[in-house]
Amino acid sequence: MAKAQELAGDRLVEVTAGDVGGQVLAAGLVDEVRMDVVPVVFGFGKRFFGSVDAQHLLEDPDVVIRGNRVLHLRYRVRR
Repeated sequence: MAKAQELAGDRLVEVTAGDVGGQVLAAGLVDEVRMDVVPVVFGFGKRFFGSVDAQHLLEDPDVVIRGNRVLHLRYRVRR
């Protein structure tokens, strides 16, 4: 993350979900979570943030955009 922030300068650093996203979330380096929800249930898969040991609360969504069969959500991470 330090290298990514150095290279980004004043720009945003975005991290994908999964184990890396979970590690960055657990380290307290995530300010915002964005999710796109589609009407498909797979019945299996990986956790969105991998194996996160602690609870991380999100604020109510501050952006909700309804698209064609997709819902775009943006949450601030509660500190």
